[in-house]
Amino acid sequence: MAIRNDGAYTPGRSYREAARGPEVARKAADTRMRRDDAADLLRAFEITPTARRIDVAAVLLSRPQHVCAEDLQQMLAGHGTSVSKATVYNTLGLFARKGLVRELFVDSDKVLYDSNTTNHNHIYDVDTGALTDIEPGAVEVGALPALPPGTLVESVEIVIRVRRRLRRA
Repeated sequence: MAIRNDGAYTPGRSYREAARGPEVARKAADTRMRRDDAADLLRAFEITPTARRIDVAAVLLSRPQHVCAEDLQQMLAGHGTSVSKATVYNTLGLFARKGLVRELFVDSDKVLYDSNTTNHNHIYDVDTGALTDIEPGAVEVGALPALPPGTLVESVEIVIRVRRRLRRA
């Protein structure tokens, strides 16, 4: 199984290129996207670009990454931006509803937000909390069960949970 760690993405695979062209993806290579680029990206997803939404987008969408709301709030503070926890949660919820990020429920009490919205699966290390992307095509899904009448498959998302083996003495 081929697995890519965060930050080791091939250029051209991000949703930013598909949605806005390669120039936005190249400009996002720093740890913070330019505010103008962040505002343009928000508009492309029909999100009104307020100052706080731009701040969140500029940090969150600067590279492919998985973050929880608390970590994002700390990242914003590291960039000199003070944003309340409620604003971070509300903004992440909006971004997820609009398809700008993926909301991943990796544990009963842990939600991570994935800035890579392309179709891919994950490995979640329950011991460390690390979430790693699995290369597209590395996991094959067999036949699906019969769907209820009038429905269709929107997506199949797989999170493989792993933990360290206990060593026997």
